[in-house]
Amino acid sequence: VSSHCDKIEAKGGLQLLQRIYQLRKDSAKIQRNIIRIIGNMALDERLHSSIVRAGWVSVLAEVMKSPHVIQSSHASRALANLDRDTVKEKYPDGVYVLHPQYRSSQPIRADILFVHGLLGAAFKTWRQQDIDRHLDKKASEGEEDYSQCWPKTWLASDCPALRIISVEYDTHLSDWKAKCPVEAHRKSIAYRSNELLDKLRAAGIGDRPLVWVSHSMGGLLVKKMLVDASKNPEMDKIVNNTRGIIFYSVPHHGSQLAEYSINARYLLFPSVEVKELSKDSPALKKLNDDFLSFAKDKKFSVLSFAETLPTHIGSMIKLHVVPLESAKLGIGDLIPVDVNHLNVCKPKKKDAFLYQRTLKFIQDVLAQEL
Repeated sequence: VSSHCDKIEAKGGLQLLQRIYQLRKDSAKIQRNIIRIIGNMALDERLHSSIVRAGWVSVLAEVMKSPHVIQSSHASRALANLDRDTVKEKYPDGVYVLHPQYRSSQPIRADILFVHGLLGAAFKTWRQQDIDRHLDKKASEGEEDYSQCWPKTWLASDCPALRIISVEYDTHLSDWKAKCPVEAHRKSIAYRSNELLDKLRAAGIGDRPLVWVSHSMGGLLVKKMLVDASKNPEMDKIVNNTRGIIFYSVPHHGSQLAEYSINARYLLFPSVEVKELSKDSPALKKLNDDFLSFAKDKKFSVLSFAETLPTHIGSMIKLHVVPLESAKLGIGDLIPVDVNHLNVCKPKKKDAFLYQRTLKFIQDVLAQEL
C-alpha cells in the first residue's frame, strides 16, 4: 500500500526496521519479513534514496550470499527493485527471480515461470524430493547434488540464458474468512488470475518467449490467466509469447479430494478452493473448454505428468488426489509417473526421469531461442 510506505519512510521506519533486523538475528523468519517489506517499498522509486541512506544495500548484498534460497531470493528481489540502471522490470510482492540473481552480461533469451498449487509456495513446492533433517544437514555442508529449489540450481545451470521466476500467493484461508464473501472471492481462481496477471506484466512476463510450469491447482490458475489474457489487449503479449506449458498432476476435470468429508479436505486444501475442484463444477468445465478452444489454435506445446501413487493424508486417508483421467487435458503428451501428488513436481535427483523429461521439453520448445 503506497500510503503505508510513505508513512513508514516519513516516520523513520526504515531505520527502525534496520534496528530490528540487527537485533533479531535469531529469527530468519523475522529478518525475511523485514526484507520483504523493503522489497515492497523499493517498488516506489521515490523511496530509493531513503532506503540507500538507511544502509539497506549492504545488508541485502550480504543476504544474497545466503545458502538458503528463500533468504537470498527475498534479498535479490529487493535489490532488483532498487536497480533502475540495468533492470527495467519491477517485481511485486510474491514474484521472485530465481535466476539470474546477479547482474550478468549473459543475454536472457526466454522466461520460465513456476506456479505452485494449494498450500504450496514459491520455493518449497520445487524442492528436491526426500528432504529431511539429515539431507538438510548435508546440504548446509555443501553436498553438490542436493537442491532446496531445483529450478534455481539445476535448471539455471543447464539453461543459463533463461530468466527463471517463481510466484507465491496465499492459499491459506481460516474458518472465519471462509464465511466472508469478500475473503472467499479473493481466494477464487478468477480473482487470483487478475491479480497475478498485473504483477507478471510489471515483471516483464510476455516480453520474451515463455514456458509455464505448474503444479496441482496452479495449473488451473495458469489456464485461467491465459484465457483472461487472451481477452485483454493489454495482456496479449503473454499469450502470443507463450511457447509451452508443463502441468504436474493438474486436476483439469476435478479432484477426488472434493468428494471427501469437510474434515478430510481441510487436511490438504481450504474449503473455498476445494469447491472449485468438484468434478461437477460448471466453472471447471467452462475453464477447460475455453482454454482448449484457443490453446489448439495457438498450437501451445503441452506436457502433462500424472501421479500413479496415492497420497497419505494423516494416518486414516490414502487417495489419488488427481486421478489419471483428470490429469488428461486433451492436448499434448501425458506421462504417468510413479510418485504421489506432493512429489510429482519434486525430482529425486538431477538425472531422474522427472527432471530430465522436464528439461528436454523446455529445451525443445525454446530451441530457437536457446
